[in-house]
Amino acid sequence: MKWLSRRGIVQGMSTVQEIKEAISKLTLEDRAELARWFHGWKDDAWDRQIARDAAAGRLNKILAAVDKDIEAGWLRDMP
Repeated sequence: MKWLSRRGIVQGMSTVQEIKEAISKLTLEDRAELARWFHGWKDDAWDRQIARDAAAGRLNKILAAVDKDIEAGWLRDMP
C-alpha cells in the first residue's frame, strides 16, 4: 500500500495502526482532503451488501422499528 501526500510517498503501511499514525502526522488540510475522499466512496462492498439486504427484505424489521420511533417522537434532527 502506498500513501501519497503533498510531502511525498510513504510506503509499506499495511496495518490500521500504521495508517492511523501516518494520518496523525498529516496537516489539517491533508486530513480534511482525506476525510472528503474517504466519505466520498460510492458503491463499496458494504454499500453493495446493504443494498442486497434491503432488496431481500432483511432490513424490514429494523426500518419498521425506526418508523415507530419516529412516529413516537423519539428521534430528532441532528443539530
